[in-house]
Amino acid sequence: MHHTWTFFGSLKKVPLLKMAEFTCLQFVSSFAFEAMQKVDVVKLAALSDPELRLLLPCLVRMALCAPADQSEAWAQDKKLILRLLSGVEAVNSIVALLSVDFHALEQDATKEQQLRHKLGGANGESILVSQLQHGLALEFEHSDSPRRLRLALSELLVIMNKASDSNGEFFIKSSELFESPVYLDEVADVLCILQAELPSLLPITEVAEALLHVRNGSWFMCLLVANVPDSFDEVCRGLIKNGERQDEESVGGRRRTEALRQLCKMNPTQALNVRAMVVEECHLPGLGVVLTLDQCKNDGSEDTVTDLVSFVSGLLLGTNAKVRTWFGMFIRNGQQRKRERSSSVLWQMRRQLLLELMAILPTVSSGRIGEDTADTDMEPNISVYSALKEENVVKASAMLRLYCALMGIAGLKPTDEEAEQLLQLMTSRPPATPAGVRFVSLSFCMLLAFPSLVSTPEQEQMTVMWLSWMIREEAYFESTTGVSASFGEMLLLVAMYFHSNQLNAIIDLVCSTLGMKIAIKPSSLNRMKTIFTQEIFTEQVVTAHAVRVPVTSNLSATITGFLPIHCIYQLLRSRAFTKHKVSIKDWIYRQMCETTTPLHPQLIPLIDVYINSILTPASKANPEATNQPITEQEVLNVFNGLTWACTLHCCACWPQTILTCAWWMTGCARKK
Repeated sequence: MHHTWTFFGSLKKVPLLKMAEFTCLQFVSSFAFEAMQKVDVVKLAALSDPELRLLLPCLVRMALCAPADQSEAWAQDKKLILRLLSGVEAVNSIVALLSVDFHALEQDATKEQQLRHKLGGANGESILVSQLQHGLALEFEHSDSPRRLRLALSELLVIMNKASDSNGEFFIKSSELFESPVYLDEVADVLCILQAELPSLLPITEVAEALLHVRNGSWFMCLLVANVPDSFDEVCRGLIKNGERQDEESVGGRRRTEALRQLCKMNPTQALNVRAMVVEECHLPGLGVVLTLDQCKNDGSEDTVTDLVSFVSGLLLGTNAKVRTWFGMFIRNGQQRKRERSSSVLWQMRRQLLLELMAILPTVSSGRIGEDTADTDMEPNISVYSALKEENVVKASAMLRLYCALMGIAGLKPTDEEAEQLLQLMTSRPPATPAGVRFVSLSFCMLLAFPSLVSTPEQEQMTVMWLSWMIREEAYFESTTGVSASFGEMLLLVAMYFHSNQLNAIIDLVCSTLGMKIAIKPSSLNRMKTIFTQEIFTEQVVTAHAVRVPVTSNLSATITGFLPIHCIYQLLRSRAFTKHKVSIKDWIYRQMCETTTPLHPQLIPLIDVYINSILTPASKANPEATNQPITEQEVLNVFNGLTWACTLHCCACWPQTILTCAWWMTGCARKK
């Protein structure tokens, strides 16, 4: 298309970038981009001269081209745009660029492309530009508008061809035209006009890809997209699709990530959509993280789980194994890199997570280990965290699960600082709420999954004190929260597994509670086994404590989680009650009377193992080591509807209790 426009007006000179300003190029602001996207003339008029300068190629074309919108409103807006442009000196040079015969320019460019293809990509005689007498920057300065377009087009085509022929191998093309700070604005004008007038020859996605290979490429790319705002999604998707699987591993990956990050800073409302593209393609994991970090800086909310925790947890704990493997590789590779830590995206992510973790920790108070209100002058003293605030409990649980996923799935090795702060959070004391019960259960399982977090004698003492607090408080938590499956049952069950050396059962329990499959070596549990079996839960303590645990009201298959019935079953199997001469008969009888349909799957195995412990001695050396049976009168009371449970519940449990007693009698007869 051949234009013969001129543009006159009082001129206001906008200063060019000086050499000193080269390292701090001004990017298009989000305010300016939104104004361009919506063609908001009022907002455009509010832009400063330097901001407006970046958008001149599009605004000049908008003012001079015949519009598709013939409405009166657009006619008025167009007048405002013309008035806005009338005072800027650079407008006339852009008008001159638009006056070139682009049809002839495209024909010459096509011929040059064909010639280069025949020569196998070699740079022979150029059709677009004759032999250069000086360097490219000097030639550009001395050239008129048509020649400037040809110089820039020739250079751009060379870079685009090399990028398409590189087979994924990244390169940096040294180019005076894209590096000279004095002419950056003029080169950007030429680039934007070329792409707008020759879209078939210069698809915007291919131009953006080529700009990654020149210095200041991110800046040129942002200006190009800002002057064609509707291309934002297309450009971002193209850059991500062509991106590296692990962006932190190469210069090209880091440059691509930085370019996309600048594009998202320019259009922050689309940052999360770009992040979704990253996950969809499983490319540029570092970009997904930095976009999330940028989002966290803009989000001042402190009441909910942060976007960073949600995003990383979703990647590692989601159902997509491909995404999980891809992001796990990002974590592993990031730990092996020798680059300076502060410039690493992984380091930035870990630092932000640590800050968020420390922000929800309770206030530090000093206390003597083993006593909640000890004299602070006594030794040894260490810092102990007080109660966790109720508003932070859900966030704390999410944080614990995230760190479990990072360490157990992605292979993150915590620093000393991370380990210390994690242990402080894990051993804090939440309020007696259902969320508090969940937090304690997660903390306990995390302690079992990653015992290496406890590395010093002081930390071990803190852990023992916290476990002792769990034992003391579990009944209060259960009565206050109304949660049937409390952490007390889990403590008992783990203690019994340790006593019977069923370490794989502990590992299964931990993975089930955390909701993730973690590779835990049984040998790593040795220290925790010693703490449990020798310092906290001796087998005698376990059996004595178990019979005092209340039975589960209205026990049925609808109640999930770890219940007292699981603990009693394990103790019966190991013959702990007969060994320590603890009567379990009354507890089992009460639980049978507190049964409703559908029957809990653990109930029948419990009755079977109980019957076996009645009829078969624990050892030949001690034939009297058996459990007491349920008496005949107690069974008759059930069939007569006289049990205390039936009295309390108006016989609601009566049919189920009869059923379980019938099963008990059948089992006894069968075993005999």
